[in-house]
Amino acid sequence: MGDTPTPEVPSAPQAATLPRLLPWPSPDGKPCFLVTDDENSHLSQVADETEATQLGAGAEVLGNALTVLGDVMSPYSEVRYAGIRLAECLGDALRVAESRGMRLG
Repeated sequence: MGDTPTPEVPSAPQAATLPRLLPWPSPDGKPCFLVTDDENSHLSQVADETEATQLGAGAEVLGNALTVLGDVMSPYSEVRYAGIRLAECLGDALRVAESRGMRLG
């Protein structure tokens, strides 16, 4: 009883790194993902900076759009342009929110 070797129990596998949705699409419009164990990698930092830029641009576009939409005399082309830009910024903001939500764990 005393000299029987104890079988080695395999350790639990490491938790897989969750992919990070990047704030830009691939050239063919599909989502891009980053898989890394280093949250401070160069590409992670570029993604963080891009997200901050996108959110900042969204705030600026919103301010400009509110001005255009608040003026009943705004030409149709300005209103249309504001709507197009708002839609682009909303898409960026939703991608950022999805990416950050995925990383909450």
